[in-house]
Amino acid sequence: MDGIELRQTRQLQVGDTLENAFGRTYEVTKVSPIGRGIRVQYVTADGVAGRFTAAPEAISRVRVAPVSHAA
Repeated sequence: MDGIELRQTRQLQVGDTLENAFGRTYEVTKVSPIGRGIRVQYVTADGVAGRFTAAPEAISRVRVAPVSHAA
C-alpha cells in the first residue's frame, strides 16, 4: 500500500502524485514559479488537465511508494 507524505509546494517535482482527502489522484506535469507563488499543472487519472497556484510553503499530500525493508 502506498503512503502519504506531506511536502511544501516548493518541493513538488514533475511525476509526483498528489492525493486529495477523497482519494482522487493527480499527477504533476509541470511546476513553475509565478509571482510570489508556485503554479502546479497536473493531469487526473481520467486524463483531464488542470492547474493550481499555491504559496511555496503550502502543504500538499504526495503519494509515495512503500520502502522495502529487505536486508
